[in-house]
Formats: sequence, C-alpha cells, structure tokens
Amino acid sequence: MRIATWNVNSIRQRMDSLQAWLKEREPDMVCLQEIKCTDDAFPREPLEALGYNVAVHGQKTFNGVALLSKLPFDEVAPGLIGDDGDVQARFLEALVSAKQGVVRLVSLYLPNGNPAPGDKYTYKLNWMDRLIKFSRDRLTLEEPFVLAGDFNVIPEARDARRPESWVTDALFLPATREKFRALTNLGFTDALRAASDDAGLYTFWDYQAGAFQKNDGIRIDHLLLSPQAADRLTDVGIDRHVRGWDKPSDHVPVWVDLEITPR
Repeated sequence: MRIATWNVNSIRQRMDSLQAWLKEREPDMVCLQEIKCTDDAFPREPLEALGYNVAVHGQKTFNGVALLSKLPFDEVAPGLIGDDGDVQARFLEALVSAKQGVVRLVSLYLPNGNPAPGDKYTYKLNWMDRLIKFSRDRLTLEEPFVLAGDFNVIPEARDARRPESWVTDALFLPATREKFRALTNLGFTDALRAASDDAGLYTFWDYQAGAFQKNDGIRIDHLLLSPQAADRLTDVGIDRHVRGWDKPSDHVPVWVDLEITPR
C-alpha cells in the first residue's frame, strides 16, 4: 500500500499537476492539505475517474483537507477532538479495510502559528495538545495508523538548509519542537527518518529568492507511523521534482510504501 501526503496550496490551481502526479506515482491513498475550497467546490470528478474515492473537509479560501483512496472508506470523520468551537478545516480521519485488516489514516494541516508569540501561536500549541490526546487514544487500538500532512514543524536543525534563519519562527521554536517530540514519543516513527539520516531532505521551498534553485528548503511535511504501520514500512520518498513543474505548489509530495495488500 502506497500512502502519500501533499500540501497542494489550492486544489483548483494544482489539478493538472495532481492528476499527472497520481498517474506517475500511483498511490493507493493520498492526504491533501490547503485545498482552499468548500466541500461542494472540490473537483471530485477527474479524481474519481482515476479510480479514487474522495472525502473532503473544506473551507472557503483557507485551509481545507481531503483524502483520496482507491479503497472504499469504511468511516470518515472531520475535525480534531477537544474544541467544539474550532471551525478551521484542518483534520480529516478515515478508516479503510485492507486484506490484512483495517488501516487508519489522518490528513492534517497543523496551524502555522506565526507571528509568535501571539494568539496564533497559542492556537498552534493548543492544537498540538489536542492532536497528542487524539493520537494517544488511537494508538491503543493497535492498528496500522498513519498521521500524514503538513505539520508546520521543522523537527531538527538538519531539516532546514539555514536553521539559523528559523530560530524565531513558530515552525522551529523550542516549544513547537517539544510538542512534536511529545507526539512522536507516544510511539510514532517518522517514516523519512527511519530510512535516512541525511541532511538536505526538504519538502517545502518558498516561492521567493530562488529558494528551490538554491535548495533553500525545510522539511515540514511528515508521515508518522504507528508501530503496526512502521513494522510494515518498505520504502519512503520525497517527490522533489514536482516542485519544478509548471505552476507548482511550494510543497512537494511525500510517500511511504507499507507491506499491506490494498485489495
């Protein structure tokens, strides 16, 4: 089973690239972030024509997450537990059945948090606390479980080309990284770091100042695997070349292969 995540930075602007990438990489399940449209405005038909079931938790012009799956969805649940007043569309959970049993997948778009300190950063940290509580509960089910998306967290200095330029940014502040460690310490495996300790592996390059050409990037898009998923990990990759396509997102897809039979 191939599971991928991609912050597309507007689904309607990225449909050509998304369809081309789906045909190239052939993922079984895809987590999308920053779709920037409402549920009814999401362009389902071209993706369904490629064989995907589509689940959407959208929001007009901001945020928004979606899931694509070649397997039927058994359950779909939008929204992160812990704050009934939070209306931002940043979280979508689904359950599918594979030959070996159920697989649980979350597409998430964690708050950016800038400027920090401030209300946006407080919201980010509180959101991370809610994610930790949710994840702790789900891990007790002992299922293959993947948290995938744009975490807006640079976990370590090696995950940025110029870490010194991020020291006051909400993505790299000590409190942010501490929360991320608390999440992974529940028992998750950072899929990319299970495969490589290399520096220079990035998933985001700003549109400004030739960042992509200079490889002045950061790694903020992650796939975190429960022990039952990590045990089945066979491959992981970053599709860096997609950033060089016409009208690119500032993020690129990241994917994992798990030894799970989709059908």
